[in-house]
Amino acid sequence: MAGLTRFGVSIPDSLLGDFDRLISLKGYQNRSEAIRDLIRDSLVTEEWREGKKEMVGTISLVYNHHTRELSRILTKLQHNHYRTILSTLHIHMDEHNCLEVLVVKGKGEEIKKIGDRLIGTKGVKHGRLSLTSTGKNLK
Repeated sequence: MAGLTRFGVSIPDSLLGDFDRLISLKGYQNRSEAIRDLIRDSLVTEEWREGKKEMVGTISLVYNHHTRELSRILTKLQHNHYRTILSTLHIHMDEHNCLEVLVVKGKGEEIKKIGDRLIGTKGVKHGRLSLTSTGKNLK
């Protein structure tokens, strides 16, 4: 196959057995594809750590919408970053709690600051930032 390199890896039998069980559970066709995904994941993590490349992702927030001024504060923060926040999804989980998912795109460091600010807002019960690559630099 053109453009592919074969290489050998030494690995303990027990670790390889665990890896084979994992890739089977995840539905990989072979070890090579699983290893390629692990490498890609490491590269994306490093892009995020560097913070200079364009990333995409989500910021998920769970909060009680009855918390005084919280909805107003979250909306204001989102409006302040309208170029980075592409879309939002708001779900009423019950009569008190809401889930809000924001789709974001921008430099990793900028997204992290926005995520930290939103997640750290008083009244947010739980939040999570999940970033990934735009795919432009992945093979």
